[in-house]
Amino acid sequence: MDEILETALDPISSGTFLGLEWGHMDDFYSLLIRLVINFVMVGIIARFFYYPKSKRRDYLFIFIIMAMSIFLLVSLMEGSKMKTGAALGLFAIFGIIRYRTEAVPIREMTYLFMLVSTSVVNAMVVKMHWENILSLTLANLFFIFLAWMFESSKIISDSCSKYIKYDNVNLVAPEKRKELIADLEKRTGLKILSIEVGTIDYLKDSVLIRIFYDEPMDQGSSMESMTRLPRVK
Repeated sequence: MDEILETALDPISSGTFLGLEWGHMDDFYSLLIRLVINFVMVGIIARFFYYPKSKRRDYLFIFIIMAMSIFLLVSLMEGSKMKTGAALGLFAIFGIIRYRTEAVPIREMTYLFMLVSTSVVNAMVVKMHWENILSLTLANLFFIFLAWMFESSKIISDSCSKYIKYDNVNLVAPEKRKELIADLEKRTGLKILSIEVGTIDYLKDSVLIRIFYDEPMDQGSSMESMTRLPRVK
């Protein structure tokens, strides 16, 4: 009787479910370790590199939830054995971006792609051998290094930019550039580093000017380069 029961349960004990082998806890421990690593890495990049400049809690929430969802999706579809898992995860992400109702700023879209890539890399490593652990650690550290390098003011300038429709075309001449900057600083209250003069409309006595300035509160803001008010739905 015991032999019959053991034979009947053998397919269940040796089968797989969502990419995890029944009776082998190594797969579960590997998934748990990679889940924690991915959550920590995604949290560090989103919270300590993206959020300090943008102050967008809505995107912070989206980044973490989306990255963890992609990680679980790829991991539970057997990781590197199911290449379609990674493809399906990336397709879902960019499908949402493509059919969005609200435009996603380029900085937010870049961070989203970066965090999705981090999650896919962490999900593709199934067996936690020391070689895989070393590769996984180096990959995650590289993602963090990229975020630090391009968010660091020591490497890339933190100057912000803004488009302004200016109403005095008499000051756009090159020889009056100092007067133009002084007038813009007086009106905006900003310390302007440089300006670019765009289209001039003499009929309406207006000119489109792009100013570059240093204001920590505006760094990373998605409103910097907007030239018109968004539609209210």
